[in-house]
Amino acid sequence: MTQKQDKTRVTVEIRNRSYTIVGDEDASHVRLVASLVDQKMREIHEMNPQLDTASLAVLTAINSMNDYLSLKEDYASLLGSIKKERG
Repeated sequence: MTQKQDKTRVTVEIRNRSYTIVGDEDASHVRLVASLVDQKMREIHEMNPQLDTASLAVLTAINSMNDYLSLKEDYASLLGSIKKERG
């Protein structure tokens, strides 16, 4: 039987609303992620102040996943370049 680790509980604030996040990550990591989500939501809201919260959340998720996929593609390309150099 594997030993069950304690989950970390962290309360964060995103767009002036509190959320309790439960997970395996360190509290500082969870706070960083929440801060980045809050920042991205504020940036999008500044450009589109008419958006409701649900639409704002969806656009934030789409933008974040786009950024993630771009970085993932860049990483794969970089790994490919390194493998070619090593022969």
